[in-house]
Amino acid sequence: MKFLWPELLWLLLTLPVLATLYVLILRSKRKAAVRYASLAMVQEAMGAGRRFRRHVPPLLFLLALAAMLVGIARPTAVVTLPLQEQTVILAMDVSGSMRAKDVEPNRLVAAQEAAKTFVAEQPRDVRVGVVSFAGTAAVVQPPTRSREDIVAAIDRFQLQRGTAIGSGIIVSLATIFPDAGIDVSRMIYGRDAPRPLPRELGGKAPPNQASTPVPPGSYPSAAIILLTDGQRTTGPDSLDAAKMAADRGVRVFTVGVGTVKGEVIGFEGWSFHARLDEETLKAIAHKTLGEYYHAGTAADLKKVYQNLSAKIVFERKETEITALFSAVAGLLALVSALLSLVWFSRIF
Repeated sequence: MKFLWPELLWLLLTLPVLATLYVLILRSKRKAAVRYASLAMVQEAMGAGRRFRRHVPPLLFLLALAAMLVGIARPTAVVTLPLQEQTVILAMDVSGSMRAKDVEPNRLVAAQEAAKTFVAEQPRDVRVGVVSFAGTAAVVQPPTRSREDIVAAIDRFQLQRGTAIGSGIIVSLATIFPDAGIDVSRMIYGRDAPRPLPRELGGKAPPNQASTPVPPGSYPSAAIILLTDGQRTTGPDSLDAAKMAADRGVRVFTVGVGTVKGEVIGFEGWSFHARLDEETLKAIAHKTLGEYYHAGTAADLKKVYQNLSAKIVFERKETEITALFSAVAGLLALVSALLSLVWFSRIF
């Protein structure tokens, strides 16, 4: 716990002074009671339990004062809070290797079922978008709160050739920042996007491509979940795309599906060895301050999505908790006064 105004903590030194004054007052009363035999007899009749109870209200009041003084110093703590608005992009591999059956019933079906379960468990205010990638990448569902539209988009996946992980990340970023001027055509296909009409003909000026880098992981309103079972075979470099995400503060959580050693897959007359590139996926997650998960079975995949659900919907941030200490101080003072009224028919 930290304090915004730590110099005010010296006020806590008043607590020992008050405790000392309380003890001195009790001693002076005890001396006065000795002078009158009747008062001494009354105190003896009170018993140990009643004598102890008389100290409880002042003790609670002292604790209330301590909480109030700590609150004056404006304490802060790192707490887990729900995000106000969140966009999650599911970037999912639909390359031919996803038909492998080392994950029951096959990698694609297991990924689809786990993704749909993940979507169903999200709070209603979380927007989810879906990007599919193979030899290239495309938005199959823009971010929406309609769970039915998201599930329908996931069910429409069609297997294709190639694995362009970098393209999946870039298209996901363009979906999160539609007005940032990310030139997807140039970055993915190596060609410039169509130029807009001149302003005098009603066109708009091209958006500024430059983006001032921000600290990795500092953009809390969006995250990318990248699921793939292979290694990049085409498209932009995966780590270059990850740097784009890191420069925009977007975390990329990578999920590797299948076995690390891989297996030989046949697809549309082609035969190839599909191997999970864990090192690259770990590097992508590390560069963007996300996390890497390996899912070797359908059950593992569901657990991964359950874990991700908690990580991307909530954030840990340093927050001022002065209100908490104020509430504790008020509650302790109230209990102290009530106990004093009930036990002694007076407040202190």
